[in-house]
Amino acid sequence: MTNKCIIICAPSGAGKTSITKFLLAQDLNLKFSVSVCTREKRTNEEEGKDYYFLTPEAFKQKIEANEFVEWEEVYTNQFYGTLKAEIERIWQQGNHVIFDVDVKGGLSLKNYFKEKALTIFVKAPSIEILEARLRNRGTETEEKIQKRLAKTGKEMSYADKFDVTIVNDDLAKAQQETFQIVNSFLSK
Repeated sequence: MTNKCIIICAPSGAGKTSITKFLLAQDLNLKFSVSVCTREKRTNEEEGKDYYFLTPEAFKQKIEANEFVEWEEVYTNQFYGTLKAEIERIWQQGNHVIFDVDVKGGLSLKNYFKEKALTIFVKAPSIEILEARLRNRGTETEEKIQKRLAKTGKEMSYADKFDVTIVNDDLAKAQQETFQIVNSFLSK
């Protein structure tokens, strides 16, 4: 088996996590790459399942030790990254890797893994719908929602750099469409 990667990217609220969870539940031999971050853990998140949570200092030590495939400082002292050891662990188990990452992270991963990777950009039908989804989560402060929305326009401008764009106007339809594309890529 050739080790492959599926990279799902989107602005916050577009549906990348819902699509990723759907793909993981299918018989595609996919395992989730748990990212490292320095943001506060949300109440519904588990250490080692959703993210590995580190302090900014501990994250910077891993940067110095060259332990990341990619990393980014999304906001001041708010880092996200992908550990090389996490990818190796998944591949050694005989699985393909699936990533749920931000746009910059996704492009860095695509550059790193090249033809082993399929990049998928998930788009909300509109900024208004994206904002409503963020507000309906009930997990973000107004300031965080505004920060995420300000970043969305720039993220949307990168959509054409991805292999495939999925418009998530109907979640079930977007999940099925993504499944077909991923299944075809993994079968090659």
